[in-house]
Order: sequence, then C-alpha cells, then structure tokens
Amino acid sequence: MVREPEPPEAPPLFTTSPKSILEDAERVVDTSRNALNHIAESVDVASATFNNVLLPLAHAENALMSQAYILGFYQYVSTDEGLREASSKAEKIFDDYDREWKMREDIYVLVDAVKTNTIETSALDPESEHFLNRVHHNFIKNGMKLPRTEREHLRQIQTRITELAAEFGDNSSRGNEGGLWFTPEELQGIPEDRLAELQKGFGENEGKLFTSFLKDVSLVLRFAGSSETRKKMRVAYDHRCRENVPLFREVVVLRDEAARLLGYPNHAALELEEKVAKTPETVNALLSDLLAKLRPLGLKELEKYKAVKQKDLESRGEIWDGRYYLWDQPYYNKKLLAAEYSLDHEAVAECFPLKSTVKSMLEIFEQLFGLVFREISSDAIPLDVKKARVWHEDVQLFRAWDDETGGAGFLGYLYLDLYTRSFKPGPSTFPLVPGYLRPGGTRNYPSVALLCNFPKPTPKIPSLLPHGDVVTLFHELGHGIHDLVSKTVFARFHGPQGTAVDFGEAPSQMLENWCWVPSQLKLLSRHYSSLSPEYLTAWQGKVASKGSTTPPEIHIPDTMIDNLTKAENVHRALSQLNELAICFFDMAIHQPETHEVIEKMDISATFNRLHRECFPLDGLGTLGEEEKCGHPYTRYRNFIKGDYHAGYYGYFL
Repeated sequence: MVREPEPPEAPPLFTTSPKSILEDAERVVDTSRNALNHIAESVDVASATFNNVLLPLAHAENALMSQAYILGFYQYVSTDEGLREASSKAEKIFDDYDREWKMREDIYVLVDAVKTNTIETSALDPESEHFLNRVHHNFIKNGMKLPRTEREHLRQIQTRITELAAEFGDNSSRGNEGGLWFTPEELQGIPEDRLAELQKGFGENEGKLFTSFLKDVSLVLRFAGSSETRKKMRVAYDHRCRENVPLFREVVVLRDEAARLLGYPNHAALELEEKVAKTPETVNALLSDLLAKLRPLGLKELEKYKAVKQKDLESRGEIWDGRYYLWDQPYYNKKLLAAEYSLDHEAVAECFPLKSTVKSMLEIFEQLFGLVFREISSDAIPLDVKKARVWHEDVQLFRAWDDETGGAGFLGYLYLDLYTRSFKPGPSTFPLVPGYLRPGGTRNYPSVALLCNFPKPTPKIPSLLPHGDVVTLFHELGHGIHDLVSKTVFARFHGPQGTAVDFGEAPSQMLENWCWVPSQLKLLSRHYSSLSPEYLTAWQGKVASKGSTTPPEIHIPDTMIDNLTKAENVHRALSQLNELAICFFDMAIHQPETHEVIEKMDISATFNRLHRECFPLDGLGTLGEEEKCGHPYTRYRNFIKGDYHAGYYGYFL
C-alpha cells in the first residue's frame, strides 16, 4: 500500500480561550487596518493601479478572512458558554471593521481612480476585474457617494443592524433548548424505541417524557396519533424566540431606511442588484408564476389528505370537523405514502445508518469528481494534539485530494460534526478557512465544516437517516465539496459563499438527484443489522413479535427503492407551497411601497396571512385565533444573520 503523502498545509488548530479569541480578533483587524493605512499613505490618485491598491487590499482581506471565519465559528459549535460569547463578540468586531474599511474615503478615492482608468481595467483578468468591481460597489453600498452627514447616519444604521443580528442569533440558539413535557398516553403512536430515548421527568413532571425543540419536533408531528398533542407541539414551536420579534422588526425597518438613503426604492432592489435575478420584478414574476402553477395541484393533494384524515378519525370513533390543520400534514403524509406506495419511512431509515451512509456518500463524490477522501485517524495521536485538531470529540476530520487522473493535488480539509448538541445549528455548512493565493503565489488551502443534528447511536441502534435526511445530508455535503474544489485567487470568491446566493444552492440542488437514482440508493444503503452482531441481535429482538427474524437484505430492497422513487414527486405541491409562502414573505418585508408601510406593518400578521394565502391548510388563524398564530419567521436565522434576505427564492431556481 502506497503511503499517503503529507499535505502541504496542516489543518487549523482549535486551541483557544475566550480571552485569546478576542485578542486574536483585535490583532487580525489591526494588521488589516495597518495594511490599508500603508496603501493610503504610499499611493495617490494619480499613481493608483490595481497592483498597488487592489492587490495589497486583496492580500489584507485574504489574510483577515483566513482567521476570522474560525474565530466566529465557535459560537455555533462550542459547549463552552464563554467561548460562544467571545466568538459572537469577535464576529461583531469583524463586522464593525468590515463596515469601517468600506467607508474609508482615502481608500475609496484610490479604488475609484483604478475603476475609472480604462487602460488599467482593460488589462485585468476576469477575476481581478470582478474583484475591482465588487470592492468598488461595496464602497458605494456603504455610502461613499453620500454627503458626510448622511454617510454617518448610514453608518449608525448599519452598526445597529449588526448589534441586532448578533442578539437575534444568540436568542435563536437558546430557543432550541426548550421543549414540551407529555405523558406516554399523549405520545401514543411514537415507536417504543424512540420513546425510550426521551428524557424522563421527575418532580412535577414525574411520569412524563420531554420532547425537545432541537430534535423531537418531527418525531411528534409524524407519529403522535393525538391531534391535540401535535397541535401543542406545533404551536409551541411557532412561539419560540418571542424576544426576536421586535429585533426582526427593527432590522427590516432599518434595512429599508438604509436602502432609501442610498437611492434605492427598497432593500430588495439594493440586494438583488448583485444577485442572479437582478430586480424585484423578476423575483415577483417568478413567485407569482410558481403560485399559479402549484396552488391548483396543492388543492388536489389536500383533498386526498382530507380523505385519509377522515377515514382515520372515523376508524377511531372520533368526529371530523372537515378541517385539515398545519399539525396534521406530517402525520397524514406518512399514512398516505404508506397506503398508496407501501412506503414505510422507518423501514427505509433502517437501510441508512449514518456512519456507513456518509462513507458511501464520500465514495460517490470520489467517483463523480475524481476525488480522494482520507479520514485522519486519531489512534496514534497524543491526546493534546487530538483535542486541538477538532472543537468536539464527535467531529470527524478528512483530508481531500484530487485523484491521480486529476494530478493527485491536495484540496483541503473536511470536518463532519453530525450529532445533535445544544446550541448547534443544523443542517448547515460553514467555511472555516477560505482558499486563495498568497502573495508569493502559494495556495492557502480551504477547510470546511458540515454541521447536522442527528441523534447519537445507542448500543442497540445506530443513528438512522430517513430518506429525507439522506437527501439533506447529500445536499450539505455538496456545499462542502463545492468549497473544497473551488480554486480562486481571492478569498471572497471562494466556494459557495463566494457566489451569488441565488446561485449558491444550485450545485447542491442538482446533486440531490443522486439520492433518487436506484443504483446510487443501493450504494448508499446498508441495513443496520448487518453492521455488527450486537445490532443484528437488537434488530431481531425488535421484530420478533412481527414474525420472521431472518436477517434482511444488506442493501435496500428493489421493491423499497421502487416505492420510494415512485413517490418522489407525489404530493410535493403542498410542501413547495409552504416554501413559497416564505419567499413571498421575504419579498413583502423587503420591498414595501413606502418606508411608512414597513414602519406600520404587523410583521407577524403579514407572515401568517401570506402563509394562509399560499399554503391552504387550516391553522389557528382560520379558527379565529389569529393572535395565537405565533411568529414562525423568527426561526429563519438566515433572514437576519445570513445572506438570504431578499434571496430565499434561490431555493426555487
């Protein structure tokens, strides 16, 4: 066996403290600020060129981004509250500095001089020209063409938005920590093995089981036979993070004010200028067209679901009120697929244990893109080094290479943090270190992390993935692969985050299709009973009361694949209408006709109204309890902290 060569660059280390995070953030910012000071002091407008202004600016930005990502990453993954708080503060330091340098008039006049020098720009390669254009536009978006008083007001608005976003994110993380206590009777219908995993209560909750907002919402909504139980869970979930309601409102009002200050009619027009769609009119037309096509299909689907619900209630001697509620959909969708396609999602999940499925996914990516992944074993590594390489013991670390036909070059590092943990978001992909070219021409190699919240394995059963989670994991891994294979000169263009947000989802959406190809499903699958004698014994004990304990096929059976693929696009219109409602809401709050409209808008009522108009299911609003509908939009962190404001439609492209 040929020994794997050593990578040209070691993975980043995760040895830090709250104090060092903040000190490192300040040091990185000071270094970048000094680099820009040197540009301003050594170059004048007459002598400004790409090489003496934009290139050193790019090197400074590259160096900052190579450290800023990780310093801001701990807030999402650390179990140490002090690290999370320091990381959040560090992110604010970087946000404040980002705004500071993009408002420097001494740097702007130099960039503008290069931008208007046609001889200079005509000689640039495409990426350099793109960098120049984006940096110049960054200055314009930060008010460099405004009078000083208005520019200062814009700075105050943007500073306040940064503060609100940080608080919003902290609240969102804490919001996942809640949940509801139910009696076993209220949870009837949930599989016994899943009930056994729930936390047992004591004291006032003696005899009850705790269902967590972080990991048990889907379990309750899909399996609990009691409509009242499902309703309680859905309503409570939609009422999380009440403290984010005024923050969300203030952010969208300030965004609108800032956009109008810059001469745009609204925030959507400002944001879309740099996206693929370009204008709000394009997005509005797309969404209206989708609604016109999807709603009739959704209404037909709804009639099928109503029939299934009526039959189920009548079989239990219960009265049906003719309504089909938001909290009914997951439960009766499962029943309908089982009835029409003999599709048992729990049986399907048994074929996709997390660990073996991830291994098979990486093998598929190896075949598709000519890659090689090698997990870094920690067996022979000293404990202190082992701990320094990852931020948590659950994390797996892989080296990524091109295969021999691609030159066998090193690509970067892939981190998988897949098990549920407090305060951790999921599913999501985080860049840790961007790729770029250093001043001497050597490459800075990327590192990227994939986060999920799958349940941990137990002695009797591994972590199992329903097919929907297989698709989600493949999608997120696609973002990670995009990051690793990306090769750019400038860090700001590296990976998915370097593209327009309404394009960034496209590669992963395309890759999701592999999860519906029969041959690939075979490759991805392995029944968990085949993983170990202990799992086989546990599985046999589980099915003993149902008949045969003969071990199942190792890979997913052809009949199950056939049923799964037949059901791929069946009854999907309703789920698409649910997503479409969020898109309409996104555009409604970001393109008000006047500033007064957004100032007076009841954002919770707007969300719930648009959701009802697009998604024809009953909820508290149709029961005359509008005030109890909650504020589900406060769980969409990307509307505030990410890049999806006036961009959520990208999931439909």
